[in-house]
Amino acid sequence: MAHINKPAPGADQYLPLNEPGVGISYSKEAHAANASLPKIFQPLTLRGVTFHNRVWVAPMCQYSSDNGHATDWHFVHIGGFATRGLGAICLEATSVVPEGRISPEDAGLWTDTQIPPLQRIVKFVHSQQGPKVGVQLSHAGRKASTLAPWVFSDLAGTWHAPRRAALKDDNGWPDEVYGPSTIPFAKGYPEPKEMSEEHLQYVEDSWIKAVERCKTIGFDFIEIHAAHGYLLHEFLSPISNVRIDKYGGKSLENRMRFPLRLIKRVRSVWDKPLIVRLSATDWKEGPEKDESGGEDGWNSWGIEQSKIFVARLHELGVDLADISTGGNYYAQQFGVTEGYQVPFAADIKKAVPDIQIGTVGMITDPKLANGYLEEGKADVVFLARELMRNPNWVYRAALELGVAVKPANQYERGWTEIFDKK
Repeated sequence: MAHINKPAPGADQYLPLNEPGVGISYSKEAHAANASLPKIFQPLTLRGVTFHNRVWVAPMCQYSSDNGHATDWHFVHIGGFATRGLGAICLEATSVVPEGRISPEDAGLWTDTQIPPLQRIVKFVHSQQGPKVGVQLSHAGRKASTLAPWVFSDLAGTWHAPRRAALKDDNGWPDEVYGPSTIPFAKGYPEPKEMSEEHLQYVEDSWIKAVERCKTIGFDFIEIHAAHGYLLHEFLSPISNVRIDKYGGKSLENRMRFPLRLIKRVRSVWDKPLIVRLSATDWKEGPEKDESGGEDGWNSWGIEQSKIFVARLHELGVDLADISTGGNYYAQQFGVTEGYQVPFAADIKKAVPDIQIGTVGMITDPKLANGYLEEGKADVVFLARELMRNPNWVYRAALELGVAVKPANQYERGWTEIFDKK
């Protein structure tokens, strides 16, 4: 009888087959400790796509693309997470138009030449037979054409540039930055142009073309970026949207109009899981709404409007709302502590219980993370900076919660004494 080191199906080169897939919990028959899995290690199925656990990689801007094209850095960055058991991996904010990038080195999906390097990444992730992989489609709006963070300043607190805007000499496009209104994010940022109806249609059509490219690439899900002060968040918030037409002003219905129109169209052409990331608050001082303002007395974007928006997302068929905060108000102030954004996710989950909810923000402790899910505050946890520090976080969580999960074949010997399934 031959004993073959089986190849993973669909890979462009030889890669060993993982059985079960990387990060998947062993069956209770194989490992008694898995008879009752903590919520964080239970699978979640959305539109026929099963995510094997609920620890998901949040999008992380890498400022390392070549004219919008993914590079070997992205292959290593995303591929590393694929070999370490995460349930889902979301690629960074990827602009649907060149002028929608945050920085000159940001990712894009506005041309077919950007497809092959992303396909290479997706095929490798799928070869691990466990993690699912998607992309966050984005437009930076008034926060476009800015310098990469380490070009602007460093961890030592040294400022390398007097402004955040990337000028033409910096490979930027400061004269082609667009937003809902002509209000810059802050001093030193580009002055945006107000988007016309024609420009809104151009962005919407470009978004749909990017979705079609996602189909060709083979992504398992798409996340739409409506958070952190980028274009769709800018439309939602009265801080950044002071238009006097049907797309803006104090009226919540007007401010939601373009984001909902866009998301509805994306849903109509994408049949896999669709996620929307939003900021649940601008963190602006003062009340979200004036008591005397009637239906339109909103001062900033906050939790009450977020609940309404997420309910509308659910009506449109969005599968999961990824709840973050901030990024649209330059003077925002808040304390960053473990799970500081979880209460916002919990409030939205309570208000709109039929949509899946993700939570993010300084989640580091596995037992606390599992507790958020067990208590019904969210359905998945997104990690970013903690995974930069500890890419083996899933295995740490498994150890602390008493679960045995499958490491990559090549790494099994590092976990034999801990996850011995015999």
